[in-house]
Amino acid sequence: MTQPSDMNAVIRAHSETLAAQLQAQRENLFPPNATKSMRTFTSGEAATLLGVNDSYLRRLHLEGKGPAPDQTSGNRRIYTAQNIADLRVFLEKTARKVGDYLPGRREGDHQQIIAVMNFKGGSGKTTTSAHLAQYLALQGYRVLGVDLDPQASFTALHGIQPELDLPEGGTLFDAIRYDDPVPIQDVIRKTYIPNLDVIPGNLELMEFEHETPRALANNTAGLFFFRVKDALAAVDDDYDVVIIDCPPQLGFLTMSALSAATGILVTIHPEMLDVMSMSQFLRMTADLMDVIARSGADMSHDWMRYVLTRYEPADAPQNRIMAFLRTMYGESVLNAPILKSTAISDAGLTKQTLYEVERGAFTRSTYDRAMESLNAANGEIAALIQKTWGRGE
Repeated sequence: MTQPSDMNAVIRAHSETLAAQLQAQRENLFPPNATKSMRTFTSGEAATLLGVNDSYLRRLHLEGKGPAPDQTSGNRRIYTAQNIADLRVFLEKTARKVGDYLPGRREGDHQQIIAVMNFKGGSGKTTTSAHLAQYLALQGYRVLGVDLDPQASFTALHGIQPELDLPEGGTLFDAIRYDDPVPIQDVIRKTYIPNLDVIPGNLELMEFEHETPRALANNTAGLFFFRVKDALAAVDDDYDVVIIDCPPQLGFLTMSALSAATGILVTIHPEMLDVMSMSQFLRMTADLMDVIARSGADMSHDWMRYVLTRYEPADAPQNRIMAFLRTMYGESVLNAPILKSTAISDAGLTKQTLYEVERGAFTRSTYDRAMESLNAANGEIAALIQKTWGRGE
């Protein structure tokens, strides 16, 4: 029989072996300095992102206006993500109306803080969070992604390996801890995507779950559920949208994220066991929100939506469940489900989202179907943001 101390050694050895292999994989995928970079975009992709015709981009290039793209040996124009971001600024200056190319906040608009939630694993929460954050950044919003999940998958997708890159902290816990919190600016990292910054996560976030009960017992916690909101207030002017990838549990971290959020996005895998689990999740969430509201927090939100994830159109039971949910919740369910796709899962094998991989890495039909479903769902959320700001009716 294996003794506890022996099992601890085995588990630790397995952890260290896996971490080393993941680091080796990262160095192999992203040499020479083991950091990620964003792919380039064809002129057609750049035009689609900007909402203009490719011929218009060609004319700008020929006239020497705006940032100059690189050209391939076949004289095809290739745009970096930074080129596209710079083009947005250039085009906005001559746009017919404000916000045509830079859709973010204007004077009087409040920051949108979106909590992506579900306490059942496998609901696509992190995949949804990462694709939403990158989509909004590519559309010209200033975005902060916050990994509040100790498992830190959102962090890994953005090129940070928690156990190796965050040996001495650097998560949101540092800014919300009860003893000597640091300014939130100290834990924000730039990414390889213009307009997208992240606050990474790791197992250290669990300390908030452990320290809060002690602080409550010692009457030193104060209104603990305001800690995320208060921390984010320090960078309110720096971002249009904050995306919080919540942990898969209704603990103190999630309660604090709910208090900070202006919008709630609940991921649902359309299987009966997941729907049954969601029933308990919603009941517990409502109870928690009541408790927080009685403590003095404003628990009103601009919107709440359900997004169906890992959806298979040919699966008859899933279609019945989707119809069931739409009948119950109406417009609270996004019209566009996110498809289950080998393109999305294969991109994840290399710690990438679909927005980061080349179309040629998959069959065109597979890639296009997956990209269409992601853009449709994320576009609906962007429209909700605009509606909240009184635009896009």
